[in-house]
Amino acid sequence: MSEGPKPPDEVVDFYALGLEKDRLDEDFFPLERARTQELILRHLPPPPGTILDVGGAAGAYALWLAERGYAVHLVDPVPLHVRQAEEAASAEAVLLLGPLYHLIDRADRLRALAEARRVLKPSGLVFAAAISRFASLVDGLRGTLFDEEVFARMVERDLTDGQHRNDTGNPRYFTTAFFHHPDELATEVRGAGFALEGVFAIEGPGAFVSEFQRRWNDPGQRQRLLAFLRRVEREPSLLGVSPHLLALARRP
Repeated sequence: MSEGPKPPDEVVDFYALGLEKDRLDEDFFPLERARTQELILRHLPPPPGTILDVGGAAGAYALWLAERGYAVHLVDPVPLHVRQAEEAASAEAVLLLGPLYHLIDRADRLRALAEARRVLKPSGLVFAAAISRFASLVDGLRGTLFDEEVFARMVERDLTDGQHRNDTGNPRYFTTAFFHHPDELATEVRGAGFALEGVFAIEGPGAFVSEFQRRWNDPGQRQRLLAFLRRVEREPSLLGVSPHLLALARRP
C-alpha cells in the first residue's frame, strides 16, 4: 500500500504497551472476537485467497485466517505488533479492524478507505470496524468508571463530537480516537467509493450480559447468546449500543 494517514504518536505509544496481544481473551472481549470472526467468514469467499490485514496488531485475525488457508499480509504501524505476529507464525479482502478508530480527521479516514479500495480486486470486500459513538457511555454503565469525574468529562465530549481524548496517561481510559455514529460510518464508506452491503453490530447488547464469563463458558448459553445477536445485528435502533460496529462493503 502507498504511504497513507498515520495515527497520532500517543496512539502508537499506547499500543506499544503490549495490551492488545491478550485483550481478546479478557472481560467480554471474547464476544468481540467470536462475532467478528463470524461476520468475516460469513462473507469471505472460500480459501485460497489473498487478504490484507491493515492495522492487524499482533495477528489475532491474520493468524486465524492463515490457518484456514488464506494468504494473509499484515500491515501495522506498531513494530511490537508485527514482531508478536511473526513470533506466533510465520486482496480478495481488506481488513480494517482498527485503523479507523485512530484517524481522527474525516479526510484521513476517507483516504484509508480509498486506499483499501485501490488494492482490492473488483468485487473485493472491505471489513471496516469502528468504535460506536456511545461506546464510552455504555462501558461506563457496565462498572464503576462513572465514579471518576475525569472519565465522565471524556464521555461528554465523546457524545458531542465523537472525539475521544485521554490526557491523563491512564490506559484504562483508552487513547486518542474517533467514535463513529453508525450512520456516519455508512456515509464514509460510501464516500470512499464502496458499495455498502451493511453495517453490523459486533457485540450488540451482548456487551451488557451479566456474569459474562460463566455464560460464555457454557456452550449452550454461548450459542443462545450468539443466535440472538445475529437476530438483531442490523437492527437500526440497537446499532449504537454495540461497542464496536463493522461495515461490510464491496469494490464496484
